[in-house]
Amino acid sequence: MSNFFAMVGRMKQIERWALMRNAFTENIAEHSQNVAVIAHALCIIGNKKFGKNYNAERAAVLALFHDTTEVITGDMPTPVKYYNDEIKSVYKDIERIAGERLLNMLPDEFKEDYIPMFEKQQEDEELWKMVKAADKIDALIKCIEESRMGNKEFEKALQIQQQKIDEIDMPEVKYFKEEFLPAYYLTLDEHTK
Repeated sequence: MSNFFAMVGRMKQIERWALMRNAFTENIAEHSQNVAVIAHALCIIGNKKFGKNYNAERAAVLALFHDTTEVITGDMPTPVKYYNDEIKSVYKDIERIAGERLLNMLPDEFKEDYIPMFEKQQEDEELWKMVKAADKIDALIKCIEESRMGNKEFEKALQIQQQKIDEIDMPEVKYFKEEFLPAYYLTLDEHTK
């Protein structure tokens, strides 16, 4: 009996933004799906607009699994996770161990197929950059949505996330920001006009 997929299915139990008062909750399963959609889009943008040759489907799969270890570790709040280099290093080690635990729940014949989801491979380096950028974009989108709901708790987070996106030096991110992010400020009625 393998527990792997049952554990992955628990992603819906892990809430994000736990230290913040949320207008609506978000779990890591929802977040991972959003990141997968955005990472896929960033790759398509790179391929169509900037002559890149990204594997958009692979980026989407990597994104789906990017926070899976949190079913073991929980979602560590960013201010804690990145408080200093020592905590950051220890947390990376904890994530690595959690990934190994999850991989060990798979039958041996499937492990090699899932290793790249938990142990970054050199050939996926550019795709992981897309996933990381998509992760930050999704954090910004969450802040935009909370702010639009009148949640003042996210005012500072919105500013911080906007700055983080502005600092990403990737043409795909700049294009997404200019072409697609403004729509997240619209109401449903404005979307359907």
